[in-house]
Amino acid sequence: MNLTDKIQILKPYSALLKGNLMGIEKEGLRVSRKGGISQAPHPSAFGCALTHPNITTDFSESLIELVTPPMHSADEMLSFLSKTQHYLYQHLPKDQSFWPASMPCVIRGETYIPIAQYGSSNRGMMKTVYRHGLANRYGSVMQTIAGIHFNYSFSTEFWEQCRLLLAPNETLRAFSDDGYMRLTRNVVRYGWLISYLFGASSAVCKSFLQGYHEHSLVEFNDSTLYKPYATSLRMGDIGYQNLAEDEAGVKANYNSLSHYIHSLKAGMQTSCSKYEAIGLKHRGEYQQLNTNILQIENEYYASVRPKPSVEEGKKPLDALNDSGIDYIELRSIDINPLSPLGIDKDQIYFLEAFMLFCLLEFSPAISSREQFEIDNNDRLVAHEGRKPGLKLMHQGQSTLLKKCGEDLCKKIESCAQLLSKDHSNAVNDIARRINNPDLTPSAIALGQMKDRSQGFFDYINSFSKKYRRDFLSHEVDQQHFNYLDKQAKFSCEKQAEIERADNVSFDQFLVDYFKRSPCDES
Repeated sequence: MNLTDKIQILKPYSALLKGNLMGIEKEGLRVSRKGGISQAPHPSAFGCALTHPNITTDFSESLIELVTPPMHSADEMLSFLSKTQHYLYQHLPKDQSFWPASMPCVIRGETYIPIAQYGSSNRGMMKTVYRHGLANRYGSVMQTIAGIHFNYSFSTEFWEQCRLLLAPNETLRAFSDDGYMRLTRNVVRYGWLISYLFGASSAVCKSFLQGYHEHSLVEFNDSTLYKPYATSLRMGDIGYQNLAEDEAGVKANYNSLSHYIHSLKAGMQTSCSKYEAIGLKHRGEYQQLNTNILQIENEYYASVRPKPSVEEGKKPLDALNDSGIDYIELRSIDINPLSPLGIDKDQIYFLEAFMLFCLLEFSPAISSREQFEIDNNDRLVAHEGRKPGLKLMHQGQSTLLKKCGEDLCKKIESCAQLLSKDHSNAVNDIARRINNPDLTPSAIALGQMKDRSQGFFDYINSFSKKYRRDFLSHEVDQQHFNYLDKQAKFSCEKQAEIERADNVSFDQFLVDYFKRSPCDES
């Protein structure tokens, strides 16, 4: 059944899509007045990062992550994010700001990137040691790149209706897992479109690459490197790459949920000579969680991940195996410095329609040949996406990016009609960027930098100061601020409770954690 037929069949049931859930995880660096990464600890006003549901940290103690709960609408979700970001500005020390871009501020070196701390519990120590492992394997500088993750799930009622219409003999769990994996494969297949339309990282401070990378970037001015036609350097060769994993033949396999689980398990159970050379401990201090190709599943960088619901005490891959896919995490979104939140409502509408398209579009298994094409397309678009006459490969055929983009956006718009008129309008408006690259965030940012004779840091820093002023001028939503005050208090109580409950050494905790699980045997 083709896409048009599926859309026609689902039209009478489109109201069920209003039950879909979405959420955002937005990262951002705390930056000092001098323009470098803040060396100060995670502000105590934000509570404890280990257990706070809405304000936590990522790789660095200075890399804040704002998390919304799952919500039914873009308005509701963006409102929560905006009020949480307002709270952040209200409680940040006066000598710090919140960096509104994916590529980092001035980097003074590896030793000036403080690794996130999560307390003295075994669980907290594991999170910190994992990050030490990332630093030792890939370098800390790479981990300062920030992004936005868009989480999306379809309602149980929608899945059940689709199952009745399309595969009544399947169980709901099998049908939805298969559907989510089809969606995931198409996100991998067509993910270059997200970088093209929404990429906002076409330039970087020279300090980011100081003595660190071989690269093909050129000089914009004495402080900035860029690529003239780049869309998302974050998603290109200077971004986080699983090079050692690829060399070892470990590649996430999205052709079924079981394939996905076992492909990552292989990386988690195979030792790597390069990481053995680092060693597990140095002078009694852990350097990494283990010497395997992947310390844990999250180490595998991916633009999209199928995710389970959180189950206390259970590893994510075991939860996926036992309970199935709960939602999809789209991880390829740059923070747009042109937007106060880094993302706006029209973009959310487009992403919703894109997810629906990826679910309904034909999605065959990805062969090794197609994966090679996908990887090349992703790199091309990241570095050269706005280049006139750029061609992409699909099934051995070379086609103009404009043609591919037009065809995809037409299909996405037809899916948007199942969601709302506003979704259709947003898709049509954003699709104009296909034939007019100057409308893309990456092009707008570069154009403004040239017009203002500003390098990357000065340009982004001007937004950083503006957004701080603007948010601090907002009227406080006291109910939301009270909620976050309570979460800060509860998070520290919860962390203390976790620390008191520990009854084994950290060494034994890791041994127990990495014991083989039931899904290893299947």
